[in-house]
Amino acid sequence: MNRTLATLIGFVAVITWSFLAWLSTAAGSVPPFQLAAMTFFIGGVVGAATWVWRPGAIATLRQPWQVWALGIAGLCIYHNAYFFAIQAAPPIEVSLIAYLWPLLIVVFASFLPGERLAAHHVVGVLLGLAGAVLVITKGGSVGLAEGIRAGHVVALFCAFVWSGYSVLTRRYGSAPTDMVVGYCFITAVTSLVLHLAFETTVVPQTATQWTAIALLGAFPLGVAFYVWDWGCKHGDIMVLGALSYLSPLFSVIVLIVAGYAAFSWSVAAACALIVAGAVIASKDMFRRRPSVEAEQAAGG
Repeated sequence: MNRTLATLIGFVAVITWSFLAWLSTAAGSVPPFQLAAMTFFIGGVVGAATWVWRPGAIATLRQPWQVWALGIAGLCIYHNAYFFAIQAAPPIEVSLIAYLWPLLIVVFASFLPGERLAAHHVVGVLLGLAGAVLVITKGGSVGLAEGIRAGHVVALFCAFVWSGYSVLTRRYGSAPTDMVVGYCFITAVTSLVLHLAFETTVVPQTATQWTAIALLGAFPLGVAFYVWDWGCKHGDIMVLGALSYLSPLFSVIVLIVAGYAAFSWSVAAACALIVAGAVIASKDMFRRRPSVEAEQAAGG
């Protein structure tokens, strides 16, 4: 599979994450850890279901402990830490800090073998960041109005965890995407323990809420992680980092269409900035790139 196609597969995750806010809202008042336990279990089932016609896939889960540690950090630690952060500090501020991860992906990826940080990557991701700030703050002021709180520190930790996970998956490129099934189930169990310890169980009351939870687990917290794993391992990870800033923009557009938010000038401006950044950062993606062997031969 070529690099461009793998990148586009990874981009599917960005599209599905755009529905995260809408589906979470439609799920009703289910507590965050309970919602994580339910949806990550569904996400694990989605991946495990493919083993029906690939019975040998489960044997590939025998991987070094480092692979398991990386996946558990990326899915389990990141998401549970993020849920803590949004309860320990203003959600908008947490979102802004946590959304440094696409920028960090571009920076960290420059240290990978065969990758090179170019000016258009930097320009593209900074434009994307500016657009994300606009869309998250709705054009308002940016600042920590109540000072630095624990949630802010944890949000920054989350940004480093997810970007680190995304980039380091390339180091273990031989590990199968089926590993994500295990990561999802471990995250579901951990979230269930946290839910039982700190939250009161809320049973969804309507078919709409149950449907939202099922879709949330199947796509933004299911399929998305499988295609993201593939894209990070085999695609252009710097381009994926820049394209990730489309997620908060698409998320707001989905909320507007669904009637949960109103259109504003900040959405239009953010759209222009993020799209421009994505185009600039990915300008090389559709060009014919020399293979690693060809580059080595030319240099030798």
